Amino acid sequence: MQELEEQTSRPDFWGDAENAQKVLKARMVMEKDVTAWESLERQARDIRELIELGAEEGDAETLTEVAALNAQLESGVSSAEFRRMLSGPHDPSGSFVSINAGAGGTESQDWAEMLLRMYLRYCEKKGWKTEITDYQGGEEAGVKGVTFAVSGEFAYGYLKAEAGIHRLVRISPFDSNARRHTSFASVFVFPVIEEDDIDVKIVESDLRIDTYRSSGAGGQHVNTTDSAIRITHLPTGIVVACQSERSQHMNKATAMKVLRSKLYEKELREREAKASDIAGEKKEIGWGSQIRSYVLHPYKMVKDLRTGVESGNPDAVLDGDLEEFVVAYLMGVRRETKDI
Repeated sequence: MQELEEQTSRPDFWGDAENAQKVLKARMVMEKDVTAWESLERQARDIRELIELGAEEGDAETLTEVAALNAQLESGVSSAEFRRMLSGPHDPSGSFVSINAGAGGTESQDWAEMLLRMYLRYCEKKGWKTEITDYQGGEEAGVKGVTFAVSGEFAYGYLKAEAGIHRLVRISPFDSNARRHTSFASVFVFPVIEEDDIDVKIVESDLRIDTYRSSGAGGQHVNTTDSAIRITHLPTGIVVACQSERSQHMNKATAMKVLRSKLYEKELREREAKASDIAGEKKEIGWGSQIRSYVLHPYKMVKDLRTGVESGNPDAVLDGDLEEFVVAYLMGVRRETKDI
C-alpha cells in the first residue's frame, strides 16, 4: 500500500489516466484487506483485556461475553483467510457464466433453466449484478444455452468453483408415465478480461460476424432490427453472441468481451492440461464426469462429488444456497496447491 501511495503522490501520476485507475483500484482492494485484518487484531486485543479483567474479578458474566466475542472473532478470521485464497490474477474480476443443456431435449433444457435461476439467485444473495447477454430458448421449455455477465467483487473467484457438469435425477414433469429421468447440463465460467488486462490477440480476419433479430425468453422481440450479434472465432471454433443491448455496436462490444474472456480461459486450460500431462496426472473429462448431483427422487439430496459436501435440502440449494459448496471446493483447491 505504501508503494502504491508513493505512486499516487508523483506529479505525473495522472499523466496516464488508465494506469492511474488501475493503481487506485489495486490500492482500494489492498486497503480493504488490510483494514479487515487490523479490525480483527483490535478485536483480539479487546478480548485479551476482557479475559484478564474477568479473571481478576472472577466475573462469570464477563467471561460469557468473552465467549461470544471470541466466536465472532473466529468467524471473522475464517472469512478473512478465505478471502486470502482468492488470490488468482482474475479472482477479483467480474465473470461470465454459460449454461448449456446436454442431450435429452426438453428434460435437459428445463434443467439448464433451473440452473440459470439457481445462479441468478446466488448472485442476488451475494449482492452482485447480473445481465443475460445471450439466451437461446428451448422448443417446449427451458433453455438450450444461456450466457450472463456478473458484476461484483470476487465474482469470478467464487463462481469458478461451479464450472463443470451438473446432473439432475427426478420424476419428469414432461413424462406422462411419471418416470424417473436423469438430465445433464454444463456450466462454463470465465473472468471478464479487459482489453489491456492480458495479451489476447484477436485478428479481425479470424472472425465471422453474423447479425440476427434479438428475441427474449418465449420468443418476444426485444426490438425489430437485426441488432443481435453472433461472432465465430474461426481458428478455435468458439462462438459467442449478444442480444441484450439495443444497438448492434453495443452488442458487438459485449460479444467481443465474451470472446476475449473465452480465449483467455481456453489458453489457461491448455496450459493446465499440459502441466498435468507433464506431472503424469490424467483426469477424465467427459459428459459422465459430473461435479455435482442433484437428486429429487427417490430421495432428496445434493452431493458435490469433488468435496463430498452434501445437503438434504435441494430446494434451498436450487434457490441459490450454494455458499457451503463453493467454499468447500475453494478450500480444497487451496490445500492441494499448498501441498504441491
